[in-house]
Amino acid sequence: MVVCGLACWRCRWLLPLLLGLAIIMGIIALAGRGWLESESEPYVHQASLWDSCTRSQMDPNWSCESLMDYGWGRAAAATYLVGFVILVICFALAVIAFSIEILRFNFVRGIGGLLFVVAAFQIIGLVIYPVKFTEEIPLVGDNMFSWAYGFGWASTVVVIGCAFFFCCLPNWEDEVLGNIKPTYYYSSPERAPYLN
Repeated sequence: MVVCGLACWRCRWLLPLLLGLAIIMGIIALAGRGWLESESEPYVHQASLWDSCTRSQMDPNWSCESLMDYGWGRAAAATYLVGFVILVICFALAVIAFSIEILRFNFVRGIGGLLFVVAAFQIIGLVIYPVKFTEEIPLVGDNMFSWAYGFGWASTVVVIGCAFFFCCLPNWEDEVLGNIKPTYYYSSPERAPYLN
C-alpha cells in the first residue's frame, strides 16, 4: 500500500505544481480583458488591468482609455505585477529546492515567507482596482467584475495556501525525508490473552 500525503517525499512536486497553476492563473489575469464587463446586453463596457474600453450601442468599435493615466491604475498594475514577478521567482526557487537530494528546510520556509509577500502585493492590487475604478470611471448600465479579475483572486488564494504549506513543511522534516521507521502493530491470536 502506498500512502502519499503532502508530507511525503514522493509527492514533493505537488507544491511547485500548485505554484505553476497560480502562475498560469496570474498570466490569464494580467492578459485578460475581463476584469470588468457589462453584465447584460447591450455590452458597452469592458476593462482589463491596463485599460477601460467603451462603445455606443450604434458603433461596434471599442474606444479604449488607458488606466495607466491614473495614479491608482499604475498602483494596481504595479502591485499585482510585482507580486507576479516574485511568484515566478518563488516557483523557480521551489523547483530548485525540491530537486536537490538534501532538502534545505530553512530555504523552504523562506519560500513560504516570500509567498506571503506575493499574496500581500496581489491583494493590494486586487483591492485598489475595483474601489478606485468604480469611483473614477463612469459606468454605463449594469457591470460586473468578471472572469479575469476572478483568475487574479484564484491565483492569490492558491498562493496563500502554498505559503502556509511551505512554512509548515519543515515541521514534518523527518516524515518527508523518510527518517522515521514505520511502526507495526501486530498481535497473534495465541498471544492475545497474555496482552490483557
